[in-house]
Amino acid sequence: MIAVENRTTPSNFIKTIISEDLKSGKVNGVVTRFPPEPNGYLHIGHAKAIWINFTLADEFGGETNLRFDDTNPLKEDTEYVQSIQEDVKWLGYEWKNLRFASDYFEEMYQRAELLIQKGKAYVDDSTPDEIRALRGTLTEPGKDSPYRNRSVEENLDLFRRMRAGEFGDGEKVLRAKIDMASPNINLRDPVIYRIAHAHHHNTGDAWCIYPMYAFAHPLEDAIEHVTHSLCSLEFEDQRPFYDWVVAECEMEAEPRQYEFGRLNLAQTVTSKRKLKLLVDEGHVDGWDDPRMPTISGLRRRGYTPEAIRSFVYETGISKSQGLVDLGMLEHFIREDLKLKAPRTMAVLRPLKVVITNYPEGQTEWLEAENNIENEEMGVRKIPFSREIYIERDDFMENPPKKFFRLFPGNEVRLKYAYFITCNEVIKDENGEVVELRCTYDPDTKTSTRKVKGTLHWVEASHAAPAEFRLYEPLILDEELEGEAAEAEGEDKPEKTFLDKLNPNSLEILHGFVEPGLKDSAPQDKFQFFRHGYFNVDSRYSKPGEPVFNLIVRLKSSYQPPKEG
Repeated sequence: MIAVENRTTPSNFIKTIISEDLKSGKVNGVVTRFPPEPNGYLHIGHAKAIWINFTLADEFGGETNLRFDDTNPLKEDTEYVQSIQEDVKWLGYEWKNLRFASDYFEEMYQRAELLIQKGKAYVDDSTPDEIRALRGTLTEPGKDSPYRNRSVEENLDLFRRMRAGEFGDGEKVLRAKIDMASPNINLRDPVIYRIAHAHHHNTGDAWCIYPMYAFAHPLEDAIEHVTHSLCSLEFEDQRPFYDWVVAECEMEAEPRQYEFGRLNLAQTVTSKRKLKLLVDEGHVDGWDDPRMPTISGLRRRGYTPEAIRSFVYETGISKSQGLVDLGMLEHFIREDLKLKAPRTMAVLRPLKVVITNYPEGQTEWLEAENNIENEEMGVRKIPFSREIYIERDDFMENPPKKFFRLFPGNEVRLKYAYFITCNEVIKDENGEVVELRCTYDPDTKTSTRKVKGTLHWVEASHAAPAEFRLYEPLILDEELEGEAAEAEGEDKPEKTFLDKLNPNSLEILHGFVEPGLKDSAPQDKFQFFRHGYFNVDSRYSKPGEPVFNLIVRLKSSYQPPKEG
């Protein structure tokens, strides 16, 4: 595994458990696994689970398997398998073994037959609604299915006929036979196999019955000799069934499940079924839309693996569920890029300025620092001439008292260049300002004279046209999302969260950048003065026509006051 900036995990209860297990001889080595279901792309919450599993194993000289829990062919796809592998590698981790739940379908089937032979499982003809009705509630026990007392011989016969394809989807299921009066609903005879005549991405049409996740997962862990099965807190109530499966299926290895608090980001949906709904209904332009909290979306937006790893490191490992402010993630990408990204000038909402006393036809090349906090990045040359662009927001015809940008009669500094004074405002037939006429002071290029306003700018004749994509949160209010229902195979898409979508989550602008940025490549990153950090988009950029995604605004991003 690739180390995470040589940092170990902070002190936490799982680390203590592992240390004690090794010291007592309960385990001889550490094996963990990251077990995504290939029914969607990984999101920021998965980044924490990846970090926990890979880093803890690495700290103790162990290993981590990447294992796909591909037990539901109706929702899974090779596209998801490939994207998950790419995301894990991009985050900086390498797995010991690549495994699939489907690798173990035959053994799972044999273990299910063992349960039947022991009188611990039975075939049920009830419908899903009937099973749900007999399940009971948190305060009322469940009731036995009318098929619960079938003989071992009948159950074996029916289960084998299920495998042979004699029954249609939903006609029969195999249920564990535990305790319908258990206070833990997960132990009230859970379904462990269902019929699905569906093509599987890995096994093709070899199977028409598939194990449920809650049954398959502990078997996979045991088969792979996982020592510490680490999962998020919503699976805590599943742990008794996890242990029951391992024991009753008479597995040689006995993995143990431990739960940690999952990562919840404010204003962020992390339910895969809801993210898929956003994609399927066209609210975003794919799983890698820069507004999506997916790893691929964050990568396309411009986040770095270092920033994401630092973020999940700081959130720590605990038993508590908490909501993390989005600003915390933004802090770590700023910290990661502040010494890496060149600091350049871009004008997103251009307003033309003509410097009337500057010689016509003349261009001079000025020196500009690439990063004032990192001298090793050196300097660059930028053009300056009679015509430039400034930000439209940097001019007001009738400014309030504390407006220190450009207005008629006011003098400001152009960064790396001269002082200019606004003398004339040119408007179109609609009264909109389309051009400013200014004069410059040729003795101020290196002047130490104080002036309150400094503007960024781009020289007009050499400027490179560019598109800028500005992002705001996709969700207008805070969302706490759980993955437990998906893991249990439930499918209850809720569209109410779509009412919370931000209609202004994307703003597209067309402006100009310095000429040196014209041929920027996808994933090149820059800090644009007074705007923020931007990344060259990998989908829409073309050679010579860059599209820049806003990664994160600067803390000091200027917000102009309303004109008075």
